[in-house]
Amino acid sequence: MFNALYLEQTSDKRTTARLQALDDAALPTFDARGVAVDIAFSTLNYKDCLAITGKSPVVRKWPMVPGIDFAGTVSASDDPRWQPGDAVILNGWGVGESHWGGLAQKARVSGDWLVRRPEALSAFEAMAIGTAGYTAMLCVLALERRGVQPGQGEILVTGASGGVGSFAVSLLARRGFQVVASTGKAGEAGYLQALGATEVIDRATLAAPGKPLQKERWAGVVDSVGSHTLANACAGTRYGGTVAACGLAQGMELPLTVAPFILRGVALVGVDSVMAPLALRTEAWSRLAAEVDRGAIAAIASRIGLAEALEAAPRLLAGAVRGRLVVDVQR
Repeated sequence: MFNALYLEQTSDKRTTARLQALDDAALPTFDARGVAVDIAFSTLNYKDCLAITGKSPVVRKWPMVPGIDFAGTVSASDDPRWQPGDAVILNGWGVGESHWGGLAQKARVSGDWLVRRPEALSAFEAMAIGTAGYTAMLCVLALERRGVQPGQGEILVTGASGGVGSFAVSLLARRGFQVVASTGKAGEAGYLQALGATEVIDRATLAAPGKPLQKERWAGVVDSVGSHTLANACAGTRYGGTVAACGLAQGMELPLTVAPFILRGVALVGVDSVMAPLALRTEAWSRLAAEVDRGAIAAIASRIGLAEALEAAPRLLAGAVRGRLVVDVQR
């Protein structure tokens, strides 16, 4: 038996969520390459909170164990690439949506979805970084591959006090970039400056409809907000700059014109963490193990128990949570 957060849908399409003891036999099966994992830590992400609260139709199959990522140890494997005792990480691949996820003490997943945890990272550190830090690193890689380098100008990070934003600020600052952090939480300015931001601006300056082409300021952008914020970020990006878009906290719509792209050569690059290929995942985690600031991990991450995730989910959706919530599934 193992404990898990367990989601069901009622006949009137409402989501119910509870802590449930489940039999190992209830875990999903795979025709080939199935791997059983004893989970040590998971996290509470925005998408997990949507699933737990039923605020958005994230869950594709019922019943569901939420949790889009986890770190743990292989306990049994039908995949020759993985052996009992191997330390692994999982991000994305539809877990917590179409397949049972990480907010549980055990999981069974496809071996294709696993990444070997770098030796330099503990299981807790891997999940303190989690999907948020992994996504932030994918954004950093996207900027680098477009030639964005320190010294070229300011880098804007939107949604900066959230998980992705916090890690983006820290990772970029450690690489020598001049980071401007946008947040709606004035009280978090000191926190963001401690992570490396050289300036903190109010998100209201970006959140309303703006001109299609604005003063050139940003050499690059990491945006987890979308909507008018992303449109204004593109409109204010310098000639040849790159905008990495990875989220939609403000909204899915994108009310902009082609002006930044055809008049300034701005590149808008989509960053997907869910289905990213293994080689890119491995590179991102290798870079994180080498570059992440352990002090930033301590500042960004808080630890909660499995049952506490139920109460924390609506708070995170309301923007009342700073940084990352790491879920100790054994608590």
